[in-house]
Amino acid sequence: MFHGIYGQGWGWITLVLFIVVIWIIMGMINQKNRSRVNEKTPLDILKERYAKGEINKQEFEEKKKDLEMIP
Repeated sequence: MFHGIYGQGWGWITLVLFIVVIWIIMGMINQKNRSRVNEKTPLDILKERYAKGEINKQEFEEKKKDLEMIP
């Protein structure tokens, strides 16, 4: 009948710890995914430079061919 003060407390503590551990793991996974999304490829950078007018079309095409040769 009577479980005492601590009888049901351990269940709640275990549940809270489990939720905290899952929350930390999910945060680490999401952080890794965000860093991958923010990485730009060399072609992305080249396209940005062309769009900003830093290089002309001929330079863009030459550099694009150079990038295509890199495995």
